[in-house]
Amino acid sequence: MLQALWTKLKEAAISVFPVTLIVLVLSFTPLFSLSTTDTVVFVCCAIALVFGMALFNLGADMAMTPMGEQVGAGLPKSGKFKTLLLVCFIMGVGVTVAEPDLAVLAGQVKDAINSTALIVTIGVGVGLFLVLGVLRIVFRLHLSHLMTFFYLLLFAFAALLVEQGKGAFLPLAFDSGGVTTGPITVPFIMALGVGVSAALGDKHDRESSFGFIALCSIGPILAVLLLGLLSGGEVSYQLPEYAVQAGAGEIFHELGLKAKEVAIALLPIVAFFFILQFLFLKLPKKRLIQIIVGVFYTFFGLVIFLAAVTIGFMPIGYKMGEQLSAQSPALLVVFAFALGLTVVLAEPAIHVLNKQVENVTGGAVKKRSMLIALSVGVGIAIALSVIRIIFNFSVLYYLIPGYFISLGLSFFVPKIYTAIAFDSGGVASGPLTSTFILPFIVGVCAVLQGESHILYDAFGLVSMVAMTPLISIQSLGFKAVVTKHFREKIAMRRILAADDEQIISFL
Repeated sequence: MLQALWTKLKEAAISVFPVTLIVLVLSFTPLFSLSTTDTVVFVCCAIALVFGMALFNLGADMAMTPMGEQVGAGLPKSGKFKTLLLVCFIMGVGVTVAEPDLAVLAGQVKDAINSTALIVTIGVGVGLFLVLGVLRIVFRLHLSHLMTFFYLLLFAFAALLVEQGKGAFLPLAFDSGGVTTGPITVPFIMALGVGVSAALGDKHDRESSFGFIALCSIGPILAVLLLGLLSGGEVSYQLPEYAVQAGAGEIFHELGLKAKEVAIALLPIVAFFFILQFLFLKLPKKRLIQIIVGVFYTFFGLVIFLAAVTIGFMPIGYKMGEQLSAQSPALLVVFAFALGLTVVLAEPAIHVLNKQVENVTGGAVKKRSMLIALSVGVGIAIALSVIRIIFNFSVLYYLIPGYFISLGLSFFVPKIYTAIAFDSGGVASGPLTSTFILPFIVGVCAVLQGESHILYDAFGLVSMVAMTPLISIQSLGFKAVVTKHFREKIAMRRILAADDEQIISFL
C-alpha cells in the first residue's frame, strides 16, 4: 500500500510541478506580481494538490474503478438488463446533481432560470445518455454515427436559440457538458463502460469500452439548449469574489465545505453499489474491505484537492488573467497556450483515463502519446479562447468547424481512437480547468471586454477544452493509419523487388 501511495505521489508531483513553476517564475517578472502571502498560500496549495491527487488516484484504483466494473458486468450477467438501465439512469442523475463543479457553475447564473432547475435538467440529460451508452453496446451502434447525429441536432437547437435572441445560453450549454464529467463521475462511468462492454459487447471490439463519457457530455448540452428554448428570457452572470483565503478559520471552513460537497457527491455511487452488492453482486468480504478503504482515500483526496484549488488556485488564476491582460495580445495568447500545455497534466481523472486506455488497447495507444496530444489540444483551446475575447465573437465560430473536423476524422481513423478522443474531451475539462483556467479567462475578459461580456466571451472555455482533444487525439489515429499505409507500401515494393531479382537470377 505504501509503495503504491509513493508511486502516486511521484506521479502527482510531476503533474503539478509544471503549472506551479510557471506561476512562480512569472511572479518574479514585471508581468505578474504576487504578495508574499499569496505566494506562500499558492505554494502550500500546490503541495496539498499533490497529496490530494495521489490519494484520489489511489482511491480510484481501489474503489471507483472496481465498483464501476462490477456494476457494469454484474447486472447483465444476473439477467437484470432492465434493472441495469434503471440503475444507470438513476445514478447518472444522482452523481451529476451532486457534482461540485456543477453547483459552482449554476450558482453564477441568474435571471431566466434558477440554479435548481439548471442542475436537475443537466442531471436528467446525463442519466438519459448514460442509458443510451448501454444501448449502444447492446445494439452494436457506431459511436461516430451517434455523435454525428446528436451534434447536428445540437447545432440546430443552437441556431434556434440565436434566432430567439438567447445567445448567452450557448456558452452555458456547451460548458455544462464539460463540468458534469468531474473527478468522481469519470472513473466510475468509464469503469461501468468497461464492465458493460465485457458482459454485453463483442469481446474483440475494444471501441465499445469507451464512449460513455462522450455521450454523457452531450446530454447536458442538449438539455440546457432545450431549457433555453423553453425559458422566458435571457440568462446573465454574477461575478464571484476571487480572494486568496489565508486565515486558519477560512481554510478550515473551506475544508468543511468541500468535505460536505464530496460526501454528497460520493453518496449516490456508494449507496447504489452496496444495494446492488446485497441484491445481485455478492462480492467476497476481502474485496469489499478494499473498496471501502478506497472510498475513504477517494474522499480525503478529493477534499484536499478541491479545497486547494479553491483556496489558492482560483484567486491566483483570476489575478493572473487581470494583470496579464495589460500586456500585448500576442504575449497573452502565447502565455495562454503555455498554461494549457501544463494544466491538463494536473487533472486527476486524466491519469485514470490514460491507465484504462493502455489496459484496454494492450499498450497500442501509449500514455505518453495521449498526454502530448491532450496537452497540445488544451493549449490550443485556451489560446483560441483568449483570441475570442480579444476580438469579441461567438464561440460557435470555433465549435461548428471544430466538431465538423472531428466528426469528419472519425470516418477515417480506427474506431478505438475516435472513442478515446471523445472520452478525453470530457475528462480534460475537469476541476482544475473550472477553478484555475476559467477564472484566468474571466479575469482577461473582465479587463478587456467588461463584466457584462463574461457570459458571452469567457464562458465557452470548457467546451473548447472538451473539443480540441477530439482533433488532436484522432490526429494520432490518422497518423497511425498513414504510417501503416506507407509501411505496407514499402514492404510491398521490397517483396516485388526481391521477386524481380529472383527472376533475373533464374534467367
